[in-house]
Amino acid sequence: MAADKDMRAQDAKGHRARLRARLLADPAGLLDHELVEYLLALAIPRQDTKPLAKALLREFGGLPGLLNADPDALARVAGMGETSAAAIRIAHATAIRLVQARTREAPILSNWQALADYLHADMAHDMVERFRVLHLNTRNMLVRDEVMARGTIDEAAVHVREVIKRALEVGSAALILVHNHPSGDPSPSRADIDITRTIVAAGKPLNIAVHDHLIVGLNGQVSLRAKGLI
Repeated sequence: MAADKDMRAQDAKGHRARLRARLLADPAGLLDHELVEYLLALAIPRQDTKPLAKALLREFGGLPGLLNADPDALARVAGMGETSAAAIRIAHATAIRLVQARTREAPILSNWQALADYLHADMAHDMVERFRVLHLNTRNMLVRDEVMARGTIDEAAVHVREVIKRALEVGSAALILVHNHPSGDPSPSRADIDITRTIVAAGKPLNIAVHDHLIVGLNGQVSLRAKGLI
């Protein structure tokens, strides 16, 4: 029995070495479960992490859902502990920082696709609604990206006074409002339109423009300005 255990350990070690070599040579060639398997192996070095990787991808419907999963949801999967959950979260945080960096390379209005990619990666899979404000300077460069409110699955309390106060504090010349719809449908509600118009009206006498309000969902993004709603 001890010999069988040693053989399994050697097989696992060899498999992991081959996976590492493939990762270093051609990371794009790895399957999703292999990426997750190797990530988990760094957190759980003495365990065959392939079954757990496949179970996680099934549970969360694929790699995007897994990387966006909250720690409590990860912990409910058998075999996951705090260290392995942290490994998943750090991979997600690193990916978000990478796409976020592209939004700072040029004025937002001429770099719209980079912004759309960043917002989708960061918000589309959220199961809790978040309202964030992107603060731009006079050159329309992104200077701050702040979450102003977190809500339940179907509402987020947005305080217009706080949005404008914060814009004055950081010297914003313009704002882009963003929030997600956990339902997946980015269609604007009446409340979405009303809060946008209220913020536009509050910022206007202070020379704070509102360029847009973007709604992010799994099924895409909607621009209120493009729809003629502001």
